[in-house]
Amino acid sequence: MPTTKTDGSEAALASTLARPAEAAESYGRRGDLEVRLASSPHEIDAAQAIRYRVFYEEMSAIPDAETRARKRDADRFDEICDHLLVLDHALVPGEDDELPPEDPESLKKVVGCYRLLRQEVAERHGGFYTAGEYDIAPLLARHADLNFLELGRSCVLKPYRTKPTVELLWHGIMHYVTAHNLDVMFGCASFEGTDPEALAAPLSYLHHFHAAPEDWRVRALPACYEEMNRIAKEEVDPREALRALPPMIKGYLRAGCYIGEGAVVDRQFGTTDVLILFPVAQISDRYLSKFGTGASGGKS
Repeated sequence: MPTTKTDGSEAALASTLARPAEAAESYGRRGDLEVRLASSPHEIDAAQAIRYRVFYEEMSAIPDAETRARKRDADRFDEICDHLLVLDHALVPGEDDELPPEDPESLKKVVGCYRLLRQEVAERHGGFYTAGEYDIAPLLARHADLNFLELGRSCVLKPYRTKPTVELLWHGIMHYVTAHNLDVMFGCASFEGTDPEALAAPLSYLHHFHAAPEDWRVRALPACYEEMNRIAKEEVDPREALRALPPMIKGYLRAGCYIGEGAVVDRQFGTTDVLILFPVAQISDRYLSKFGTGASGGKS
């Protein structure tokens, strides 16, 4: 994921712009788990706290002094994004299993999150987050008639990295795509580690077997570009390479995503990133039937 620019001020949090009209609507529920958009700055703060726990305490991201003091993963994009949350209502039961979203106790329910940035919002506020790693401008120009959605900052607390949680997140994303008439999803997905050569097999597999076709191709910025084609196609063992892929990237591939050209090393987060790209109309029927909301999204 791109390098974060921390903005830890309480004023910035209070002025958060993500106030979607449909924020209180539940996107789905399975048992005690629910997926919906954050409905207050306090819930966004809870998502930032989870991101800090996963990226900085569990993984190897390097915090600056302010990030370490606040124990929050935060940047300027938080103020313009919608924040998709998974909540576990069993953690803090209340009357009718609900608490006001601003109640500090309710924030303990947040166990997973995704950050969503629509193109119309990004264009009003300086562009997409991914533009710091990949040259996405030609892609946007080639498909100027389509609506793009950027996915980012996905994380789930360790005890919840299960099929029900992942499926709820996907259901929430597809609900959002349909509600906002979106055509294309994209964003960065990460491998742990900053040595592309150590990731030669999975990177080469993605390059040879899942590269975006010409019309959807996106290339890493020259200053960031790391070669993915490190092993000849005939020498790649697809089964072995698949085993080396992070679960999230495997899920993206099962849904039918494309992979951009070139990887990017993010030393602050201790990751090697690849670009994932989903034209909604080409997402596998299995995923659409399982996670869709009765429509495939897009402008049709």
